[in-house]
Amino acid sequence: MRILHLSDIHFNAPQCLDPDSDSDRPYRTRLERDLVKRVAALGPIDAIMVGGDIAYKGDPREFEVAREWLLDLATSCRCDSASIWVVPGNHDVNRKACEEAPTMNAHAMVFQAPDDERLWMLQKQLGHNDTAQALFHGHAAYNEFAKHMNCQVYPGHLYWKQERELGAGVMVRIHGLTSTLLSGRNGNNDPRGKLYLSPLQTTLDPVPNVVNLTICHHPFDWLMDGDDVEDMLNARAMFQVFGHKHRQRILEGKTYVRWGAGAVNPSQSERQFEPGYNIIEIEVAGVGAQRRIEVRSHLYKFQPQPEGFQPIKTDDEKDFFAHSIPFPAEADHVGGGAGGRVVEAVVTESMAIGDTATESTAAADTDAEASMGDRRTRHLVDRFWDLDGSDRREIALELGLIDKDEIRDLPEPQRYGIALIRAKERDLLDRLEQLVEERE
Repeated sequence: MRILHLSDIHFNAPQCLDPDSDSDRPYRTRLERDLVKRVAALGPIDAIMVGGDIAYKGDPREFEVAREWLLDLATSCRCDSASIWVVPGNHDVNRKACEEAPTMNAHAMVFQAPDDERLWMLQKQLGHNDTAQALFHGHAAYNEFAKHMNCQVYPGHLYWKQERELGAGVMVRIHGLTSTLLSGRNGNNDPRGKLYLSPLQTTLDPVPNVVNLTICHHPFDWLMDGDDVEDMLNARAMFQVFGHKHRQRILEGKTYVRWGAGAVNPSQSERQFEPGYNIIEIEVAGVGAQRRIEVRSHLYKFQPQPEGFQPIKTDDEKDFFAHSIPFPAEADHVGGGAGGRVVEAVVTESMAIGDTATESTAAADTDAEASMGDRRTRHLVDRFWDLDGSDRREIALELGLIDKDEIRDLPEPQRYGIALIRAKERDLLDRLEQLVEERE
């Protein structure tokens, strides 16, 4: 699996609306041109993961331009448009919306709670629709953008998760974490160490033959619970990607690898102006007790003279960082409880990365949302959102996926996000696709 890791693109309206006056555009163009060259050498990109700060001030126009650019970028690097994943950053939150009293009050209740009561207070806020909606009020424009990629966040859905086949009986489960629950508090910038992720987002169940990958905008030192989050991710997430700091970094541990992204478009006033991006290659090697995950990390940094991107080299002058993590094959427990059965993960030397010819034995106990990460389902989600609002409503009601109270009380990205997961849970995706086709 070959992943393009980006962060901090910072589409800034109104400048980004006019290509002739957008001073950030040349750096994105340089990145696109460089990426075409890297893809020619390495192979097509399988997934694009964006670690937040897609926009600059949560302006819907910024997200419109960002969506067009990401789709064009996917075409340039030969990546399927259904293979783009995003999480929110602090610049994706509308800070003016966070000045409204309900949001200020909800933020304050969580922020001011004693450390040992903060989780309880967050759950209390999320347990009431009005205060729960207030917590996500600043994310409205982000959610309108992210719904096409099934990456929206809302009450009851603090983070998203999707799975993809990695090969040789292994799945990679991608978790998009939301570090921006308290972003824009009182309409202000976020001080370091004052955001909150919470244990609600770090469950990351260690399922046999599943590799967990997390995408999060803010690194640990920006979180009130940063130490706890770091411990949980190091124990449960083999791969961790972050943004926000505009500092390109890689940390290779015994059981995990962590990447920090350089900003695609950092502020041109920054002392160290270094746009950057990463290409991460993950491959399953070996069999049985000798199975392992091989990782190759290609980090590219912008240089001004001559203008372009160059690889960040290792201490021994290699163009990429190589790392190997043991990942012995395990039995998959299917069905759970005393009546469950055990299925051995069958792995052969001939199974290649991305094989889909046979049903994978990995993640047999996967949940509905995680299993919606395949290309067909993600394309269907995008097509559903391209329908008129009345068509979406009629389909969801016909299939019994929403009720009238949800139509009245929930924003569209939440309402139909819930409906689509229910369609998967109830084995209605094929019927959903038929109804979408009838209206297209």
